[in-house]
Amino acid sequence: MKIASLEDDLDQARRIQQVLTAAGYTCTSYHQSRELLAALRTESFDLVLLDWHLPDIDGDDVVRWLRANIGPRVPVIFLTNRSSEDDLVEGLRAGADDYIVKPLRPLELLARVAALLRRSQIAEPANDSFDVANYRVEPAARVISLNGTAVSLAPKEFELALLFFRNQGRLMSRDVLAECVWNREIPATSRTLDTHLSNIRQKLQLRPENGVRLTSSYALGYRLELTGASEDNPASPS
Repeated sequence: MKIASLEDDLDQARRIQQVLTAAGYTCTSYHQSRELLAALRTESFDLVLLDWHLPDIDGDDVVRWLRANIGPRVPVIFLTNRSSEDDLVEGLRAGADDYIVKPLRPLELLARVAALLRRSQIAEPANDSFDVANYRVEPAARVISLNGTAVSLAPKEFELALLFFRNQGRLMSRDVLAECVWNREIPATSRTLDTHLSNIRQKLQLRPENGVRLTSSYALGYRLELTGASEDNPASPS
């Protein structure tokens, strides 16, 4: 995994690079925003770690550029001295996915990085069509068929179902489902996720006779399981 780190304090930059490298990541350190922006035009990174206050271009402007020119798929973490709620909300609204308040704590940094990388891996699979039990899933066409018949799904229902089919056997927390499908947190009191789950369960007939079942644990999340097969059996690509 390739990580870009933007930090103008050389000692801090060196420490960040050491922590990430020791954990097995490839970390390239940049000390000015313009250096990072130039790199982003020609290189791809799996995650970007940004200081907020920089001598040339502030981190919130960097992340706005990244979102406008590269899109939402690269996770961004702010590393900042700012800790007020208003400041943190401003950073998240600019397009950051998470933030860490200085001083740097290595274990927290690694935990946040690992969590965002897991989330981005779930959200970014290929668009090849594949089969799961009695279902044919065609991501590019946004079609899911059961026994050869296309099922009518609303856009968010399709995205939610696609996430489960792509990650069969994997326990998916409510937070991950909300982030991947709605790109935001969904309050625990909201019925949005539950309604969509109920809809895809009924419309797609996610039942053992069709080779799958959608199991749930309110505290932990949801899992699409193959019936009569290993939970870890991958979907077969076409």
